[in-house]
Amino acid sequence: MSLVGVVICVAIGLSAALGVYLRKRQTETVAANREAVPADFARDVTLDEHHRAADYTIARTRFAMAETLYDAAISILWLAAWMAPLYALVSQFVSPGLTRSVVFVLAVGALGHVLELPFSLANSFWLEERFGFNRLTLKTFLLDEAKEALLGAAIGTPLLFGMFWLLGALPHTWWLIAYVAFIALMIAMTVIYPTFIAPLFNKFTPMEEGALKARMEALLAKCGFESKGLYVMDASKRSAHGNAYFTGFGKAKRIVFFDTLVEKHSVDEIESILAHELGHFKYGHVRQMILQAAVIAFVGFAALYWAFGNETFAGWFGLPNDPGVVLVALLLAKEPISHLLRPLFAWRSRKNEFEADDFARRMVGKEPMISALTRLTRDNLATLTPDPLYANFYFSHPPVPVRVAQLRAAG
Repeated sequence: MSLVGVVICVAIGLSAALGVYLRKRQTETVAANREAVPADFARDVTLDEHHRAADYTIARTRFAMAETLYDAAISILWLAAWMAPLYALVSQFVSPGLTRSVVFVLAVGALGHVLELPFSLANSFWLEERFGFNRLTLKTFLLDEAKEALLGAAIGTPLLFGMFWLLGALPHTWWLIAYVAFIALMIAMTVIYPTFIAPLFNKFTPMEEGALKARMEALLAKCGFESKGLYVMDASKRSAHGNAYFTGFGKAKRIVFFDTLVEKHSVDEIESILAHELGHFKYGHVRQMILQAAVIAFVGFAALYWAFGNETFAGWFGLPNDPGVVLVALLLAKEPISHLLRPLFAWRSRKNEFEADDFARRMVGKEPMISALTRLTRDNLATLTPDPLYANFYFSHPPVPVRVAQLRAAG
């Protein structure tokens, strides 16, 4: 491995160290505020609930510390020790060419998935189970893993063959064609995923007629929003956490409520949650996120073009200059940069959340939104006292106390 390769491996380690430091701050801040419910929530959150939220947050954050160090170690091991012998093994069975490159990438992906299983199992059957959130059975867990692996292979294999073929056929323009195809697929997936993929994992039932559906449809009409329907998802078969989301694009949009959310929240609260999600569409946040993803993808494909055309890149890690090897090495090497850019994307996301909150306030009033945020926080055991630096670095949503304060200040 060259000096540049060593520097990249060190950068991966330093990125993990930064993640551990920020998470350590989070655990210390939450622990320091464990014995006092913030004044704005003292009426709605008991001290016992605050204790449980603190304990859950600390446990999750410590779990994330271990996972961060583990992932960094695995990435460094792939670059420094594992990729070369795996490629040599694949080469014994697959002739040089497109198939060898694709098989290598799929082999790394399969082994990586296996290496992630201990943390996936521990998250569901130890951490989430410990705090009463897990509803998964081992059978469902294993079926989900198998479905995800098969879907990944079914989608990824033709894409890899296509990209590597373009690389050989059009060495100077392949990346632009691949980029356009990727964006087209990304947009298509907004329709394909809710229609064909999501039902493989969950059951989506049209919302029953009644007061709740009438209120939701009235709000949609008030906001001038068209959708393919209101659905309730059987999220409770996997977790006790509650949520709601939009999926789809254009007229294919559908609104999905977790059954756990419908069970625990009042009609006013659910209406405010829907109004918040509608705010994202009214302010064009979905289009902005697609544009952001398109810009990131463009940079990514440009980096691939450079890496595939630079014969020294793979050599930095003492690896053969095979397209599959280069692709995996670049994906691993980019992690420190992605980590450092995360606060910028998180800031942008938080700005959108504030705008959506304000839209909900104007549509249904601030009190239902405050009540919904408080209940979501309480039911999901989210901390009310996060570390500010940690929150600024990682939180895609503003801390709930900040959101509530902003809603109240809006009048």
